[in-house]
Amino acid sequence: MLVDSHCHLDRLKLDKFDGELDDVLALARSRGVGKFLCVGISLDNVDQVVSIAARYPDVVCSVGVHPLDVESGLADVAKLKALSTKPNVVALGETGLDYYYSTETKEVQQQSFVAHLEAADEVGLPVIVHTRDAREDTIELIKAHGSREHAGVLHCFTESWEMARQALDLNYYISLSGIVTFKNAEELREVAKQVPLDRLLVETDSPYLAPVPYRGKPNIPAYVREVAEFIAELRGLSYEELAAATTENFHRLFPRAA
Repeated sequence: MLVDSHCHLDRLKLDKFDGELDDVLALARSRGVGKFLCVGISLDNVDQVVSIAARYPDVVCSVGVHPLDVESGLADVAKLKALSTKPNVVALGETGLDYYYSTETKEVQQQSFVAHLEAADEVGLPVIVHTRDAREDTIELIKAHGSREHAGVLHCFTESWEMARQALDLNYYISLSGIVTFKNAEELREVAKQVPLDRLLVETDSPYLAPVPYRGKPNIPAYVREVAEFIAELRGLSYEELAAATTENFHRLFPRAA
């Protein structure tokens, strides 16, 4: 079995599937994907991700506020703790810091990130972290507010091995998306080779970032197979070994997903 550890099922383009999410998930299942984590990005889509997870026994969800959505509404620790009790919620996030697209909201992003880390620590859930062009601040805030055992995952990782190593030392997992298959992702491929197998996850981040050979097209959860096959070959493993390891890692990190 394979897990798509990070997808946005509420944002998928369904025109080629007659508007049916059922058909998207059925295609993924036919390719060996047995679990999906539908990730929340704002207070506005909490109900959507929770509703999707309630419809499908192999879908779980997270709730949180993406760093690029902080202006649409913030969640404090109390609010996040309350949201964490909703059915099928296995994590808080995605949260984090993104200075690539937005530096003017830097302080608000940090405030939101800290709230997620502190709430997750109080309720014992992992955190899904988005980080871009904010390496030092991301690591420093994790050090200060959220480095307990199985603390979370740096999703769709695109940063350096040095940052990955620091995150691993802080009890975080590393999740790789279709970006690892891109021609210009040599540095990331080196990271993919070095992450310990028991701390690695795979994802699509669909509908974004479709892997080769689908790059430039809308991404779907079925394509997590391409990501897994690529990383397996890169590391000199069989697909089955990579799939089994990343699935076991997923359930270790997100025990509520069982």
